[in-house]
Formats: sequence, C-alpha cells, structure tokens
Amino acid sequence: MNPLAHKLNETISKEAPHVYDMLSDLGKQIYFPKEGILSQSAEAKAKAKKFNATIGTALENGKPMHLKVIQDTLSAYNPKDIYEYAPPAGKPELRTAWRAKMIEENPSLKGKSLGNPIATNALTHGLSIVADLFTGPGDAVVIPDKNWENYELTFGIRRGAEIVNYPLYNSERRFNAEGLKEALLAQKSKGKAIVVLNFPNNPTGYTPDAEEGRSIVAAIKEAAEAGINVVAVTDDAYFGLFFENSLQESLAGALADLHERVLSIKVDGATKEEYVWGFRVGFITYVGQPEATLAALEQKTMGIIRATISSGPHPSQTFVLHALQSPDFPQQKQEKFDIMKGRANKVKALLDSGKYDSVWEYYPFNSGYFMCLQLKTVDAETLRVHLLDKYGIGTIALGETDLRVAFSCIEEENLEELFETIYQGVQDLGKVSVK
Repeated sequence: MNPLAHKLNETISKEAPHVYDMLSDLGKQIYFPKEGILSQSAEAKAKAKKFNATIGTALENGKPMHLKVIQDTLSAYNPKDIYEYAPPAGKPELRTAWRAKMIEENPSLKGKSLGNPIATNALTHGLSIVADLFTGPGDAVVIPDKNWENYELTFGIRRGAEIVNYPLYNSERRFNAEGLKEALLAQKSKGKAIVVLNFPNNPTGYTPDAEEGRSIVAAIKEAAEAGINVVAVTDDAYFGLFFENSLQESLAGALADLHERVLSIKVDGATKEEYVWGFRVGFITYVGQPEATLAALEQKTMGIIRATISSGPHPSQTFVLHALQSPDFPQQKQEKFDIMKGRANKVKALLDSGKYDSVWEYYPFNSGYFMCLQLKTVDAETLRVHLLDKYGIGTIALGETDLRVAFSCIEEENLEELFETIYQGVQDLGKVSVK
C-alpha cells in the first residue's frame, strides 16, 4: 500500500474507527498524490516567476491560449477563469460560495463539523465517488422501491453491491420509516449498510415532512446502536424545490453527530437547483466528523477524482460562481421556483378533480420535477408506447403499474391537455387487466 494511503488510513482509524471500517478496499488504497506533476506544478506556479514549463497547458501573451471563435462567445470572462485546468477539488472560490449557500439553506448544518464541498462532475459523479470509497461486493445499499434506476448501475453493477429495497410509502401513503429500519437492521450480520436518501424523490416527487424526517433519523440511529456502520448519503439533486409542508432542508445536518457509526455525506449540485443541467457541476460534502477525518476523506476523494476525470470543467464552475455572486441571483431563482410550483399545483388540481379516478390514482408528491401515476386498468409500458406512437407524448414506465410524468418540462397551460391525452390513451387501450 502506498505510504500516503497508509497515513490517511491511520488518521481515519484513529479519529473515527467506524468510518475506517466503512471504507471499501479501493477506499482504503486510494490517496491523492502529494508528489508528481500536480504538486510540482503547484509549487512552480507559486515560485517560477520567469518561466513555468510544468503543466500541459499552452500560454500566449501571458494568458491561456485560446481560439477567437470560442472566446467571442465567452467575452464576459477572463481566459484564466475558463481555459486553465480547475483544481481536482474544484475552483476554491466556488467551493467557499457553495459551502456558505449550503449552511444558509440548511440551518441544521450550523455549528456542525462540516467539510469543504468538493466539486464533482454533477451528482452522478458524486454518487460514484461514494460507491468507490465505501462500497464493495456484497455490501448492502438500501434504497426505496421507487428510486432512480442509476443507483443500480452506480452501486450494483459497478461495485458489486446488493441492492436492498423497501416500500417507499406505508399503508397511510406516508414515508415508510419502519420499512427503512427493517431493511437496515437486516444487515446486522454484515455490520454495514449504505443508505441513500433522495428527497425530493425521483420518480415520485415526494419529500417527507418534519415528523417523517425525525422517524428516518431515528431508524438510522437504531441501526447504528445495533452495531451497524451506516453510510448515510443524502442525494439532494432536487434540493430547494419544496412546494408544500415538507422538510425544507437536507437530512444531512440531522444525520451529522447522530452516532459514531453514522457517516453523513451530502451530494448536491447546481444541476437542478440552478437549472444548469448541461454544466455538470455537483458537490460532495462530508459532515459531522473530526477535522482530521474530514481532511483525510477529502484527500481520498481527490484521489478518486484524479484517477478518473482528473478535474471537473473549469468554465461551468466559473459560470455557477458568477451566478451565486450576482445580486440578481435570489430574485431570478425565486421566479423559476414560482413557475415550477405553479406547475405542480396545477397537476395536483387536475388529478384531484375526480375525473380520472377510475383509471389511476397518484402517489403523494409535494416537490421536485416529477409525479407518478399508479395505473389501475392498463400496463404502464403498453400505455407508454401507445402514447408515444399515437399522440407523440413521452412518459416513463416504471414496472407494471407506474407511469412517471415530468411536469417540470411542460408549460402550465399545457398540463390539462397532457393529462387529458394520457386519460384518452388509457381509454384507447380499454380495461385490460394489469399483468
């Protein structure tokens, strides 16, 4: 094992032994190189005042070399803020700004031991880092039965984890904290579990309320008290899009300092929060650990980044930083939030009219981009294909009964026509029993 990896492991083992036990074999072996091209280039950048012939970029007239056809479309930005490599952990000013934003929007994080957010190539990359560092063959990844399908690829296919499902809703159509607890406690023989909490949920658009949030935290604490090391990951992809009386912040803060066997990891980003899907700017933040452990986990995370993408895109990080620093940012973001809330409210009003009750009911939703219909008379995939072929309408079939509808991408004035057409599609197919 590399001496740097060994030293990081010693630090984590001393400061937070249960966190060390959570690391995968790869997580224990990874490190960020202190010697080599990056470290020597950083030293040269600080000291080489005459000629710096270290890193693989090109300069011209003291600035990063660039093409005019590209710079003409980016003339508002200094070439040094878009063409140079971003550091592996991300643009420092952006990390600082995102940390401040995160604390402001999540009061439960105030006063907690909080790492500096590390920039990722959006949220999937952040989750992939979690998988690499903490998941190995046979480890249990606990997620609800209604989940983002990429979890299977990220944790299951890539890392060989066992996906453990529990029903998202209980019999009262509220979050099934008891099911979560049972799924976690079932991992006692393994002594470890990775739990992913995705609120607002994709695909249902559901976020628990405060009482449900407390029950989630209690379930995780009970698992820890039973001797299970829990890697608690909050996938906050749709953070901030809370339209009703639900939790208004991430559970990452409540999970910090919960128990020595619980590691809280917050994965979020500008992707959906700031409506910049193609920018691919996300963050991973470790919460509630001793400072030395936070620093060691950051080094290991940078090692994963260095070994995979080397560093994230600099231009999009600059663009996001520019937005966060703009005095117009809060007002513009509120305007978009109001549009999204209006669409969600319109969908709920349409579905609550009673007109469609004979053919579907909908799963509770109060946030995010999506909602899900539970079809009563037709197969979801059959309906999806029929809607696409006959009406040119795209939806997502999930299993035999569930149809996901993204109201985020439909203008409010078009929502009634959308659901009327879905209803017509069901009628076209007739009352065919679900298989």
